[in-house]
Amino acid sequence: MELFSSSVLVILCFVTVWAWVHNSNSRIRKSIKPLPPGPYPLPIIGNILQLGQSPHKSLAKLSKKYGPLMYLKLGSLDTVVVSSPEMAKEILQKHDQVFSDRTILVASQAHDYHNFSLGFLPVGGQWKNLRKICKEHMFSTPQLDSSKSLRQEKLHKLRDYVQECCHRGQAINFAEAAFKVTLSLMSATLFSIDLAPFDSNSCHELKEMVRSMMEVLGTPNLADFFPVLKRVDPQGIKHKSNICIGKLLDFFEDIINQRLQSRDSSEVQKDLLEALLNISQRNESELSSNQIKYLLMDLFSAGTDTTATTVEWAMTELLRNPEKMSKAQQEIRGVIGENEQVEESDISRLPYLQAVVKEVLRCHPAGPLLVPHKAETDVEIDGYMIPKNAQVLVNFWAIGRDSNVWFNPDSFEPERFLDKKIDYKGQDFELIPFGSGRRMCPGYPLAHRMLHLILATLVHRFNWKLEGGMKPEEVDLNDKFGITLEKAVPLKAVPTHVF
Repeated sequence: MELFSSSVLVILCFVTVWAWVHNSNSRIRKSIKPLPPGPYPLPIIGNILQLGQSPHKSLAKLSKKYGPLMYLKLGSLDTVVVSSPEMAKEILQKHDQVFSDRTILVASQAHDYHNFSLGFLPVGGQWKNLRKICKEHMFSTPQLDSSKSLRQEKLHKLRDYVQECCHRGQAINFAEAAFKVTLSLMSATLFSIDLAPFDSNSCHELKEMVRSMMEVLGTPNLADFFPVLKRVDPQGIKHKSNICIGKLLDFFEDIINQRLQSRDSSEVQKDLLEALLNISQRNESELSSNQIKYLLMDLFSAGTDTTATTVEWAMTELLRNPEKMSKAQQEIRGVIGENEQVEESDISRLPYLQAVVKEVLRCHPAGPLLVPHKAETDVEIDGYMIPKNAQVLVNFWAIGRDSNVWFNPDSFEPERFLDKKIDYKGQDFELIPFGSGRRMCPGYPLAHRMLHLILATLVHRFNWKLEGGMKPEEVDLNDKFGITLEKAVPLKAVPTHVF
């Protein structure tokens, strides 16, 4: 009887405490700001079904109804979607520190990628050190200038390849050609090896590894929305991620080992890998050999896929709009001449080409939702409460297509940038394809040079004819959603004239 009385007393105390906490939490919830508006979530699954096959477009449509700061419940994951320059500035600049963390995807946990990747690491000592190394040894203006001869050499090979296709009347697959040249440029810059000569198909396997990695990281995953499913891996995404990330890590480990074996017997290379190995040998705690492997993979995969995709979209829009193509060609030929090769110092003298690149990035951003941010704490934005640990998506695709921001937003009009001093360096929130704030893509200075140079090389000395007699207006503009927004149907065209 005494035991029973004690048990009842414990239960009563528990119920009393629970009721007090519940009532206190209810009072707190009533006193704080409301969540941003959003569509009503279904039980358990929330708003998952409303993402569809093209989340960037579905979310843009929803934001027109619920506003530029929108809340969704994706399973158990609180998600806030930002769809205006003003709200993007609040998140990425004014409250940059609060939103500097990343949402850790299940796919990114393969091979502990999230614990080493510059893209997923929390802002702290390791992240700051890697960011500093990238800036000093690869993306600073002096470093980029010192490696420009490598880029010129690879661009010359691209020009020769296009010229050969012209003589043969052979169509060029722009996705393949752009990937080869960016792969060649990145491999030469990182570790002085040309992994993608134009007369070889040797890069196909590597391309598939990179594309598979980008695809698996960009696929909506039920295990991210319902953590209880992580071990089950219902879509097999973690399994696929283990395979493609594992292959890439093995590839870069082989590159590093080959360099270590050859350092004493051959000429010292002046590339990023050599700089990283020197840092590691001086102080292993500053940069381990394992970190080098992950850093190379980050730089390599991000630099090749996004640049190649953007070049293909640029050629797509220029071929769909012959008058824009003609303007770009006339400018380049007038400034450079007929026989010279475009150089990096020429970019500043080509305002229309710069406008074309900006317009392509506006219409077809490589990362339509940027990389997800995460709220470190509860924070009030525009009168609404963003809950701690909420995933924050900046829908830059929606910003680029917003008629309140851009006149005639669905039309490809590079001229809109000729009279506007808008750039993509992270300060003009109408145009943030590389993000903004401390999490902005560190490689944008190199991407800036590569995009202009590759595009200029393709249009400078060549005219183009669509394959199969296709008319310009028939060129497909459908995209395929992922961490990189690829063109659904590859673009092919035949170069028809050489100066």
